[in-house]
Amino acid sequence: MLRSIITGSGCYIPEIVVKNIDFSENEFYSPDGSRLDRPVAEIVTKFSKITGIAERRYAHPDLLTSDIAAKAGELAIIDSGIDREEIDQLIVAHNFGDMTTHRADERDFSHPAQTDIVPSLASRVKRQLRIVNPACIPYDLIFGCPGWLQGMIQADAFFKAGIAKNALIIGAEILSRVIDPHDRDSMIFSDGAGACILQYKETEEPGAGILSSNTRSDCGEETGYIRLGETYKPATGQDPKCQDTKYIKMLGRKVYEYALRHVPSAMKDCLDRSGFGIRDVKAVFIHQANEKMDEAIVKAFFGLYGVTDLPADVMPMCIQWLGNSSVATIPTLFDLVRKGNMPGHKLCKGDIILFASVGAGMNINAVCYGCC
Repeated sequence: MLRSIITGSGCYIPEIVVKNIDFSENEFYSPDGSRLDRPVAEIVTKFSKITGIAERRYAHPDLLTSDIAAKAGELAIIDSGIDREEIDQLIVAHNFGDMTTHRADERDFSHPAQTDIVPSLASRVKRQLRIVNPACIPYDLIFGCPGWLQGMIQADAFFKAGIAKNALIIGAEILSRVIDPHDRDSMIFSDGAGACILQYKETEEPGAGILSSNTRSDCGEETGYIRLGETYKPATGQDPKCQDTKYIKMLGRKVYEYALRHVPSAMKDCLDRSGFGIRDVKAVFIHQANEKMDEAIVKAFFGLYGVTDLPADVMPMCIQWLGNSSVATIPTLFDLVRKGNMPGHKLCKGDIILFASVGAGMNINAVCYGCC
C-alpha cells in the first residue's frame, strides 16, 4: 500500500535565550490601559506556574522568518537523503511573513514594523535551498498555530490525488517582532522553525505513515480570540502611540475554554478513524501553547475513552525552554524526540503517535501517524 511517510526532519532553534527574569523591567498594562498594580516579579512568577515557560528563544535581528525556515528545511532534506530537485510541493506555514522593522527599540514608534509576504516565503525558501526544478511548487499556508500540521494534511491529500509524491513542509515564525512588551502575554511567544520531508511510499506495514486526520474551524466570535491589536500602554506626550503598529493579542481564558471544549473530541475523531485504539497511542505531540492547557487537553482526550491512568511520558514537552513558537512547536518537538534529543522520550518503528494543534481562526486539527 501507499502511505505518506516522514523520511526526514529538522529544526532551527534560535541562539538568543530570553529568561523570565529578563522581563523584570517591563511595565505591564491591562487591555483597558490601566497599569497592573502587582509587582512585576509576582506577575512573572504566576505566569511561569501557569504556562510552564522558564525561557524562550528569539531569532537574531539579521534573520527573517524565511531564513530560519530555510535552515530547518535544509536539515530535513539532509536527514531524508532526498534529492531536493525531486520535491514536488514546498509548503511554508507561518502567520506574519518576514517581519521587518527600522525601530531602534520597542518604544520608538516613528518607524512601524511591516510584514513582507511578496513573494511568498515559500518562494524565498525555494531559492535559498537552491531548488531549480520548476515543477517544485512553493506556497504559503496561513492557518494559525495549526498551520504546519495542516500542511501535512494538505500534502497527504495531494499525494492521494496523484498530484505529488514528495513534499517539504516547514513551520516557521518570528513572534518576537509582533509582541507588545506591555502585554504580559508577550512572555508566551518565541521564535523557531521546524520541518519534515513527507513522501508517498510503498509499505507493507498497515500501521505506517499518516493513518487519519481531522480538522475543525469555528469562525464566529472565535475569530477575535487571537488577533492583532494596539499596544496596551496608553499614549503620552513623550511616548505617542502609533496607530499603524499592531501586536499579537490573545483572549487567554477564551482560548483555554475553546481548546478544552473542542480539541479532545477532535483528537478522538481522528484516532477513531485510524482503526487504532487509545491503548495503542505511544505519544501525543500537541502544540506547545501552555503547559497547563496542554495537560488538561490530553487528560480530557484519554478521559473520553474512560482512561484515567495516562501512560508515563505520553506527552513530550519543550515549552519550558523554547516557549510558544506557533507553527514551529510541533515539528520542532517531533524532530527533537525523533533524533533522541529529548531525555525520557523515544520513538520506535511501529509506534502510533497523535499530532494535535489549536490556534487562531479558531482552528483545530489532528493527525494519527505510525512511525516507520
